[in-house]
Amino acid sequence: MEILEAYQRKKLDESNDEYFYSDPKFVYHLDANFRKYLTYIYKNQINDDSTVLDLMSSWDSYLPKEKRYKKIIGHGLNKDELERNTIFNSFWIQNFNQNQVIPLVNESVDYCLMVAAWQYLQYPENLTNEISRILSQQGKFIISFSNRAFWHKAPKIWTSSTESERIEYVRKVLISNGFREPKIIKKFNNQSFNFLPFFHYDPFYCLIANKE
Repeated sequence: MEILEAYQRKKLDESNDEYFYSDPKFVYHLDANFRKYLTYIYKNQINDDSTVLDLMSSWDSYLPKEKRYKKIIGHGLNKDELERNTIFNSFWIQNFNQNQVIPLVNESVDYCLMVAAWQYLQYPENLTNEISRILSQQGKFIISFSNRAFWHKAPKIWTSSTESERIEYVRKVLISNGFREPKIIKKFNNQSFNFLPFFHYDPFYCLIANKE
């Protein structure tokens, strides 16, 4: 079910996303606290011997290395970044703002991950339907993000919203397109012992949704 108006899908930079991501970015876009907590979430949510799909990924997936995986599939826009992510058994390149059809068979994935990526989707409804299709009956979709973005590549629905409004937006797309009411996790690191007022931690937001 579509919930966005055409104007909400518009971006400041409407050029092909593949151009922007053509040069590899071997940096962390989220701080160490965020990454550590995300790995903790994965450790507690993902069962051993599962097939995991990491969508819109890069050179690190933050997956716990002590887990046993049946298969880990990657997806993204930069070949060099995906090749460096040695946890992948396979990967493919696809621009989801041009084509939302995922080239995987029905119910072939147990967990779908999306880290700091939802904010770039112009057609999240179509993609969420596809993710529901490829997830197994007990499958989970784990979406995490903070308050960072390449703002010129994010659609208006994201850039014009508050952080709480973004959570509600993701939640609404999920429950309108094949998922149950998601579990929502918000985490803000304690800064009471930090004497540097200009230093801050990335807030952590995560939605964990099961198929209907």
